[in-house]
Amino acid sequence: MTTTSPGEGTGALEKALDVLEAIGASPEGLGQSELAERLGLPRTTVYRLLATLVARRLVRRDPLRKVYCLGFRCFEMARQTYTMPDLVAAAAPELRALRDLTGETTYLAALDGREVISLERCDGAHSQRSAAALGERKPVHCTSQGKAILAAMPDDAREAFVREAVLKPLTPLTITDRRRLLAELRITLSRGYAIDDEEIMRGVRCVGAPVLDRAGQVRGAISVAGPAYRLTRERLELLGPEVAEAARRVGAQLSVEARSPSAAVESAVAVVPGPWAFHGAHPLWSLDGSRLWWADVLAPAVRLYEDGRDRELATVESPIRGLVRAGEDVIVVHEQGAQRVTAQGMMTALPAWLDGRVLALCNGDDEDIWAAVGLPESGSAIGLLHASGKLDVRWRIGELVQCLAWHGPGRTLHATLPGSGSIVMLGSGQTAVRRLITIPPGSGQVSGLAIDAQGGVWTALCNGWSVVRITQDGQLDHVVGLPVPRPTDLAYSGPANPEGAGRIVISTDRHGVPIDALNSAPYSGQLLLLDL
Repeated sequence: MTTTSPGEGTGALEKALDVLEAIGASPEGLGQSELAERLGLPRTTVYRLLATLVARRLVRRDPLRKVYCLGFRCFEMARQTYTMPDLVAAAAPELRALRDLTGETTYLAALDGREVISLERCDGAHSQRSAAALGERKPVHCTSQGKAILAAMPDDAREAFVREAVLKPLTPLTITDRRRLLAELRITLSRGYAIDDEEIMRGVRCVGAPVLDRAGQVRGAISVAGPAYRLTRERLELLGPEVAEAARRVGAQLSVEARSPSAAVESAVAVVPGPWAFHGAHPLWSLDGSRLWWADVLAPAVRLYEDGRDRELATVESPIRGLVRAGEDVIVVHEQGAQRVTAQGMMTALPAWLDGRVLALCNGDDEDIWAAVGLPESGSAIGLLHASGKLDVRWRIGELVQCLAWHGPGRTLHATLPGSGSIVMLGSGQTAVRRLITIPPGSGQVSGLAIDAQGGVWTALCNGWSVVRITQDGQLDHVVGLPVPRPTDLAYSGPANPEGAGRIVISTDRHGVPIDALNSAPYSGQLLLLDL
């Protein structure tokens, strides 16, 4: 009778599986001694098992850290049945099409624990390209695939995931603040795609979109990655909708077409009929909300929206810096001075005005006007404008201010700082500057301010296809997707009746949108109305 040694029977198999499970449960890997201690096995037995598993590529040894991790063969076997129906087969044609469209490397990835794992890759056409290996695992919080997957999760699951995640910085641009990450994920959900702006590796950018199955469950994500000098921020914003559409087609092959996360909110946005502006900006409601002034900055003109009709009211000599109310009229400030414009378009020059470069203006209480001007050295000075045209400086900030908004009930002035992506609060009678929120650069550039009746702060995200609302404690609680990439400014008007919640008008830019992108964003340069 032949005697079967333990190394050839089921006992050895069970021990080998125990080793695999222990290593799989430890993303950082385990050393031989630690494995032996954890499993209660002799070190010699663990050594023999590891040698066999390494030879079969089920386990690999990290020679630097001297630990064992799961091997590539585990990934290959898992890939055969990963996220059935066959996600890889459904995604492969779209990955090739995106590769051919962009010339860059495209990827398919899926969530595995707290990492994303690369399931498929189509190499780009350039010699210098992204080349992440199949089976490579990456952190979720700093990859476009990971952020796209997180954004598509149910709210509770997403927040729980982020709350428990270790947000390790891999580059100086990695998001390590949970509030900032959640804010970017909400924006990603609205526009349908995520951006990795050199967050996992300097010099590499990536745009990704989630793949959803018939039940709306996220199954993975596809992405395009390449060197930052080729995948500029502007190019990523153009590629984002293409990647999102490809991801929807992948989902359609799995069962039915995945829903668009932003479709519900986009339907609430109406386009104001009328000619477009090169660079619309500075929308300003009258106190009763019956009329709206706004400006075309580059073809300098003041426009008036009233009774459902938009028309040119007056033209000026140089690019417009801002508009403020003056009774029933409006004051237009441009690079060569300031003029008062009546509702009939009559203009009167104002001789006494601010010295220096005007950055932003807004109305305060009663007849107060707040203004920000650029400082000769750097940064901005902010204060109240006197009738003499002099500025009573209250604050100095080391960045350039883009927009101001006054919140009367809170006695606070808000300012946008596009350089850092921040919105700050300046308390009346206080010298301190409080940072309300910082929007990640991959979400778009903060541009414009409006404060609603509940004290919520709205800002537009230029190149982010959306506007967002921030609470007074700095929480991003609402995202509205837009049909244009470059919203520039917004203004809030209270409700016309007690049951209403008010409305926001959004100005947009056309000049900065590439010609080939206008087919996808034909309303660029027009006013948009959002009923709240």
